[in-house]
Amino acid sequence: MDRQSVGIVLVLLCTCLGVLTKRPNIVFILTDDQDVTMGGETPMANTLNMIGKKGMTFQNMFTSSPLCCPSRSSILTGNYVHNHRAINNSIDGNCSSKAWQQGPEQNTFATHLKNIGYKTFFAGKYLNQYGDKAVGGVAHIPPGWDEWHGLVHNSVYYNYTLSVNGKAEVHGDDYAKDYLTDIINNRSHEFLAKQNGVFPFFAMVSTPACHSPFDSAPQYMDEFADKKAPRDPSFNKAGMDKHWLIRHAPNPLSNASLTYIDDTFRKRWRTLLSVDDMVKNIVTTLDEIKLLDETFIIFASDNGFHLGQFSLPNDKRQLYDFDIRVPLMIRGPGIPANSKNTDPVMNIDIMPTIIALAGEQAPSNVDGMSLVPLLLPKGVESKAQTSLGNAVPWRKAALIEHQGEYRRYGDYGCTNADYLCSCRPSCVCEDAINNTYSCIRTLSEGHNYIYCTFEDDENFQEFYNFTSDPHQLTNTIKKMTPEFLAEQNKELVKLSLCKGASCRQVHPPHEEDRDENSVIKDQSSNSAKSVKQNGILESNSVVSL
Repeated sequence: MDRQSVGIVLVLLCTCLGVLTKRPNIVFILTDDQDVTMGGETPMANTLNMIGKKGMTFQNMFTSSPLCCPSRSSILTGNYVHNHRAINNSIDGNCSSKAWQQGPEQNTFATHLKNIGYKTFFAGKYLNQYGDKAVGGVAHIPPGWDEWHGLVHNSVYYNYTLSVNGKAEVHGDDYAKDYLTDIINNRSHEFLAKQNGVFPFFAMVSTPACHSPFDSAPQYMDEFADKKAPRDPSFNKAGMDKHWLIRHAPNPLSNASLTYIDDTFRKRWRTLLSVDDMVKNIVTTLDEIKLLDETFIIFASDNGFHLGQFSLPNDKRQLYDFDIRVPLMIRGPGIPANSKNTDPVMNIDIMPTIIALAGEQAPSNVDGMSLVPLLLPKGVESKAQTSLGNAVPWRKAALIEHQGEYRRYGDYGCTNADYLCSCRPSCVCEDAINNTYSCIRTLSEGHNYIYCTFEDDENFQEFYNFTSDPHQLTNTIKKMTPEFLAEQNKELVKLSLCKGASCRQVHPPHEEDRDENSVIKDQSSNSAKSVKQNGILESNSVVSL
């Protein structure tokens, strides 16, 4: 974020709050594995009404990596995976490792907000390996947090341990005392109720929903009984022109897998109902203590999800829009109610946006861009618009990176599963050593496509034009000219190596670029050779996900 953006947010706060007597409050609500493409926001009426309709919804929000720990590391630091180096969900993959704690964790939005006088609160899932004895156990409190209620390890709803300000708090399976989403709800309420408006506060609530094991609150266990997972065009479809992992997914899906998929769909929605209750409680509490009009509320998720698309039963990790698109809604003083934005924004933008909303400038090594210029109404800053192709200089492309996870000797007792992982249900594997890729997701006026290269023995490539193929059914890489692919490779390599300001460069209007539709070639011609992504660590350590 530049100094102009800092000035803009201060103008906004002065305009909306009258006289700027202190910094605004910020609440950040983060869900786990919540999709957009399968209607993941549909069951959350309170969230849609109290945040979405009261603020701005970003309709093209992408994650830097479709996996929990890499994405969450990007959210915390504002950096791409190749810069924060948390490449997967294992300690060897730098998830909450000692190196992470001594490096990127020292420069998160929490540390910056704490340094400028914010009271800070965290409750819920942090990073998948947080609290592991090998990396400091529950005694480790990440810097920047005044009040800490961190979940040890990955998302669960019962039978877990919290680090409560560095002390272990063990929970069982009693709904009234242990259901994690409700614990987060109650403790965030207690924190908010103590605020008196003298000092600004930042609260991050990070729920397990709607991650597996999909345990809903008992009062919601019968909801959505008639619902099934959406049968979109990619559902139960063989992906024979796609990368190795997709080509080897059994098709059609087994009856057992279909039953599992529909049951999982219903369970995921049920877990979100408790999150929706929490959102209502947070907004109501802020209103009761008369701080709602001085508070920005951000709602997002770490990555998307799939259920049956291209015959993959359930997981994330893939380059397709169902896994890389996530929800993002922001409400707060000066943000136009019920507004929509269609610019390509990313999870790396959350950190600099939070810092900007607090009236400060993000560090120069942050890769993301502050969303403040997009959030402001036209009347505050004439260059601020809220539609694609706006007058605000903005990126035209997002970088997606994934390092394939695997188990050297198979997974869950499945045969022929060496160097694969996440093979459930029905021993259908969702990740592999050769599922390592980088993509450039382009979205601007008149252009909507994705180009990906794999680090595998095939030097595999995929290309999809969403204008003509919104469900990514047909890989048209062989129809593209070498010249166009060379241009895409050049942009992909630049982003794969970028750091700080070089990641935030704004491109010229896309009308000056080459149109992918004008460079389609004959199917029999050779495509340009892909350029592999550099600088990604390797790890064969895998944890349950």
